[in-house]
Amino acid sequence: MYYFLLTLLVIDGLLLSVVVLLQAGQGGGLASLGGGTSDTVLGGRQATTLLTKMSWVLGGGLMVLSLLLSVVAANRNVGVTEVQRQLQGGPQAVPTAPLGGDQPAPAPAAPPSPITPE
Repeated sequence: MYYFLLTLLVIDGLLLSVVVLLQAGQGGGLASLGGGTSDTVLGGRQATTLLTKMSWVLGGGLMVLSLLLSVVAANRNVGVTEVQRQLQGGPQAVPTAPLGGDQPAPAPAAPPSPITPE
C-alpha cells in the first residue's frame, strides 16, 4: 500500500509540473497594481481552460495523496534495527576482574643496579 501511494504521488507530482509549465503566462495579476489602468484589484477573471482545471485537480490529488501517505507511513511496521534491539535489552553486566582478595599480590620488583663508572 505504501509503495502504491508513493508511486501515485510521484506520478501526480510529475503531471502537475508538466501541466503548470504548459500553461501560458497570464500577465497582469498583482503586477497591475503598480500603475495599470485595470479596474480590478488582482486582474481580470480569466477563462477556465482544461489546463487550469487539471492543475486544480492534480494539486488537490497531490495534497490528498501526501496526507494518506503520511498516515500509512506512520502505521507502517518497520523492522527493529540492531541499535534499537540493544537499547530494548536493558543494561548488561560488565565482567570485572577480582579485586585482590582472591589472588596473591605480585612480588615487588628488584631495584635497578647502579652503574659505576670505570
